[in-house]
Amino acid sequence: MKIRIINKSVHQLPAYETEGSAGMDLRANISEGIILKPMERKLIPSGLFIELPVGFEAQIRPRSGLALKHGISILNSPGTIDADYRGEIKILLINFSETNFEINNGDRIAQMIISRHEQVRWEEVEILSETLRGEGGYGHTGL
Repeated sequence: MKIRIINKSVHQLPAYETEGSAGMDLRANISEGIILKPMERKLIPSGLFIELPVGFEAQIRPRSGLALKHGISILNSPGTIDADYRGEIKILLINFSETNFEINNGDRIAQMIISRHEQVRWEEVEILSETLRGEGGYGHTGL
């Protein structure tokens, strides 16, 4: 699939790191380092602008290594970029650790997955079909 992209950063385009990768790494596009204090959140620019086809979204997800090693994650994860959005992709990072974390220009700070989606048309009814589970919700199936 081809997706139109504008790259206003000095970094390479997002790419798959391995043949089986689902996500492409996004890099920080900043003029100077940013310190992310414990429990602080900041919006980090990528310098990228994309034009997705209708029926697709870009999901912005945390990088597992940053989460494990440094407690860095993404609020509203996964973040969604809709097909009609034309602004810059920005990543909303949060520091869940107890120490400061420094973000530098070019650091890989998130991953992006392109995913197909459907839009629904609601059909209002008076009753829903029966299932074995029924109304069983949280904890219904046990530990």
